[in-house]
Amino acid sequence: MEFDESRLYLPGDDIRNMDWRVTARTGEPHTKVYREERERPVLIWLDLNPSMFFATRGCFKAVAASKAAALLAWSSSAHNDRLGALIFAGNDHVELKPRRGKSAVLDLIGQTCKHPAWHNSHNRQPRNMSHAMSRLRKVTRPGSLVFLISDFREMDDQAESHLINVARHNDVVLIQIYDPIEAELPPSGSYKVSDGNNDVQLNTADKKLRLAYRQRFDQRQTRLAKLCRQHRMYLLPLATCDDVLSGLQQGLGIQANHHAQFRARR
Repeated sequence: MEFDESRLYLPGDDIRNMDWRVTARTGEPHTKVYREERERPVLIWLDLNPSMFFATRGCFKAVAASKAAALLAWSSSAHNDRLGALIFAGNDHVELKPRRGKSAVLDLIGQTCKHPAWHNSHNRQPRNMSHAMSRLRKVTRPGSLVFLISDFREMDDQAESHLINVARHNDVVLIQIYDPIEAELPPSGSYKVSDGNNDVQLNTADKKLRLAYRQRFDQRQTRLAKLCRQHRMYLLPLATCDDVLSGLQQGLGIQANHHAQFRARR
């Protein structure tokens, strides 16, 4: 709700809405009148940390995340919502204040495309989820719709605490981007894995290794799902091989037409 006007107090008006300044100035009791705010701020929190530049099929997690951010941004513009964003990597972030119009969408897309994370593959800063969540908490206005797009790796207790505080006064949707190999190791064999600097040989024939690997992913998923369930946040997993548009439409419970608006299901 947002303030609309002050008018003379009428019997039955809520005393808590008294406008004491106008009352003191005029000598007559006045009350504040509120109206429902038609547009709500939409904030997109986009993760471009090193782990997002990985995939074994489909596209990089960072590419899928950027596609999702662009689609959500266009949907917000179509419904005249004010669009803001935080694009972060390491301790650095790009902040776009909420505003309406296509220019806000194009600014988000442009800032995403030219972000240094795409080009400085050898000088990427380590992830700092606590710092990123703290920044999100500071800039989020109560009543906002917040989309967090990330793989949500290395979420410590402090980062979760910041996220919980954001969820207390806002609608929060977590869009988790993951690669299928993060959930299940490939068929038995010997695989060479590289991060561009270091190479390791991975033997996936070991049944204990395969089981422990799958259990680690399941435990992380269970913890994230429990966090969302306890604090009324909505979790939407998307694989790098999924169609991003279809995944958003199905996951957020909307119809596949140009009038649809991305909103979290309750």
